[in-house]
Amino acid sequence: MLRTKKLPRLWILAILIALISIATWFISRPDPIEVDLATAEMGLVESTVVNTRAGTIKACRRAKLAPAAGGHIVKLLVKEGDRVEEGQHLLELWNDDLSAQRDLVRRQLTMAEERRTEVCTVAANSRRESERTLQLADQGFVSAQRSETVEAEARSREASCESTKSDIKRAQAQIKVTQAGIERTILLAPFAGIVARITGELGEYATPSPPGIPTPPAIDLIDDTCLYVSAPMDEVDAPKLRVGQTARVTLDAIPGQIFLGRIRRIAPYVTEIEKQARTVDIEVNFDEPPKLPLLVGYSADVESVVDRRDDILRIPTQSIRQGGRVLIMDADKRVQERTVQTGLANWAYTEITGGLSVGEKVLLSSDQDGLVVGVKVKQKIRP
Repeated sequence: MLRTKKLPRLWILAILIALISIATWFISRPDPIEVDLATAEMGLVESTVVNTRAGTIKACRRAKLAPAAGGHIVKLLVKEGDRVEEGQHLLELWNDDLSAQRDLVRRQLTMAEERRTEVCTVAANSRRESERTLQLADQGFVSAQRSETVEAEARSREASCESTKSDIKRAQAQIKVTQAGIERTILLAPFAGIVARITGELGEYATPSPPGIPTPPAIDLIDDTCLYVSAPMDEVDAPKLRVGQTARVTLDAIPGQIFLGRIRRIAPYVTEIEKQARTVDIEVNFDEPPKLPLLVGYSADVESVVDRRDDILRIPTQSIRQGGRVLIMDADKRVQERTVQTGLANWAYTEITGGLSVGEKVLLSSDQDGLVVGVKVKQKIRP
């Protein structure tokens, strides 16, 4: 009987010990690790290449202008920031000597034309006189010698007339020469644009750049109605680039905006700069003129789309570890490791061709303390 009574007590004691153990484990068990998760989903993945160094906004037309001749500036007809039209006068050097020479030659031309009128009129009259004398000689009224004398006089007058025509052509040529000299002292706008910079003031001496010796231009003229981006791309990416490829342009000066464009030119050579990677320069045209005013010289980044696939399984690129391994959260909310097969990739997303299914959760980071296969996790709640 005593043994029978002790048995329930032992059972009760065992149950109590088990409950205490369970309670102790429950209380002391580690909390699930909070992790950032992403869902494997269908979407767009693009393969892109980006510039290695900052690109630059450039104008389709930019001219650094200087007079063809040297001289003192006597007229400065524009100021920095002015918009000018094609052919507009910008600057003029002292050219009074050439203007005086042109006026002198013009007077010589006028005198030559008046001389031609006089001489050619006399020559025409001598020719008529010769013809009349010839008729009279045929009829026997005048001697043949008289007829020959009048004919010689007429030819002499006609030769003098032709000589005056040559004097006129020479004077006209001299006018063109002096006018060309004057034009070398006048600076005209070769196209419509905005005056970016002026080097020189009234009275200062302007000098054209000698060959091989760069000097500041008198006027820097920019056509800001047509802009493009020039950017250096790494030489290893050059075989992937094609004229006409879609490109996205971002500017440090205008954060948060993306401008679409297309590659219009790829340099046919590799640029080698000391202590820097070898690059290939590309030029990108904007699909539409930007609505915001862009300044020439803005720094720009170019992302060229090499390939794209839509409606494919993708996960964030940062979740993929070395060897194509990813950490996933299984149905029991425990960490498991899996190897996946990948396709197209960029810095944001990577195409998954095998090893994952739509809806599975992958860990974005694997460097948290205690994060090993089998540990319990829960999704981190972002505020």
